[in-house]
Amino acid sequence: MAGYRELLRTPGVARIIAAQLTARFPNGMTSLAILLHIEQVTGSYGQAGLVLAATSVGQAIAGPVTSRWMGIWGMRRVLTTTLVICAAAITALALLQLPLPGYMALGLVAGLSTPPIQSAVRTIYPKMVNSRQLTPLFSLDASLQEIIWIIAPVLITFVATQVGTVQALLLIVVILIGGGAWFILSPEVGRVRIPRSRRSIGKVLGKPAVLLATVTGFLLIGACAAVEAGVVASFGHGGLEAGIVLAVFSIGSLAGGLTFGHIPIGPWAMARRFGIVAAGLVLTTFSLNVFWLGGSLVIAGIGIAPALAVMFAMTSASVKFSETAESFGWIATGQLIGAAAGSAIAGFLIDGTGPQGAYWAAASFAVVGFLVSAVFVRSFPDLRGRDASPIPDTEPVPTIT
Repeated sequence: MAGYRELLRTPGVARIIAAQLTARFPNGMTSLAILLHIEQVTGSYGQAGLVLAATSVGQAIAGPVTSRWMGIWGMRRVLTTTLVICAAAITALALLQLPLPGYMALGLVAGLSTPPIQSAVRTIYPKMVNSRQLTPLFSLDASLQEIIWIIAPVLITFVATQVGTVQALLLIVVILIGGGAWFILSPEVGRVRIPRSRRSIGKVLGKPAVLLATVTGFLLIGACAAVEAGVVASFGHGGLEAGIVLAVFSIGSLAGGLTFGHIPIGPWAMARRFGIVAAGLVLTTFSLNVFWLGGSLVIAGIGIAPALAVMFAMTSASVKFSETAESFGWIATGQLIGAAAGSAIAGFLIDGTGPQGAYWAAASFAVVGFLVSAVFVRSFPDLRGRDASPIPDTEPVPTIT
């Protein structure tokens, strides 16, 4: 913890972490609020699911695109434009009475215009700290984001059920604008300039580290989404146990990230951390008892934030600075697709075999993630004693001959 205290005393670090967490807080609220609101308006979970799917598709498409735009038009301009459009789309979802295609169109716009805060802040981090502090900073970031997933769903569910779904969506708009403005106006956002990438979009996936981070992110978040579906199916939407078990899962991740964030990252780091997640999720398949699930998910959670930290650090160290934002955008897209796939597969298995099927799906995602990390271990960079900062952009300097 002494290392984290030193890190947070670095000028600007505590402020930028707080600002980006606040700006990203709606990420843990929007999907649930849209689902509850559209279901209440239409009386159909199926139609609500279609609107939510349109939103997710928009977010998946936007990830690498809007992140790349920050190198063309600047971070503040892209973040401000997307923030305004996203806030307007969510406000319209809350206040307008529309047919299903209209709600789907607004959901798509809200997804496409989701501000790329995550890509922006992880591009800024290497410019704020020295090389020794960068890996712990990525770990701290991955750990603290669990606060979003612990508090946000509980808060938005309470507002939606006790006050109203319209008010829940408008609360998201308020937090989106307030947190987004705080982040956008942070001095570091104006100070850091991302060079324009000279490669076409998607080329960065040719880097083994970026591709592996995207694939392992897909598998890790797919496992988490299957767990969430399984817990809800096990204890019901209104069950107190469901909220407690999911909170314990996130607390395990928070503890794991803070405990192991200082450990140097070698080629086997991802496999070891995925192994912890896989072990915990395999244990969940043995019993649906609340205490057994809670204990198993604590074990699984311990590996999640450390695994995310590996993804961020290996990506940062393997690409040019001009490619970092797009790279993190692809990772975010992989995670979004993983969440959709994990939820869908778990849903089908729950319908066919009961809640236990979701835990088998989660364990399968995690085991595949461990195997990918072990089989392709040679493609993971060795960051022990090495600077995890991006590769500097260089270009020919004209000379007079």
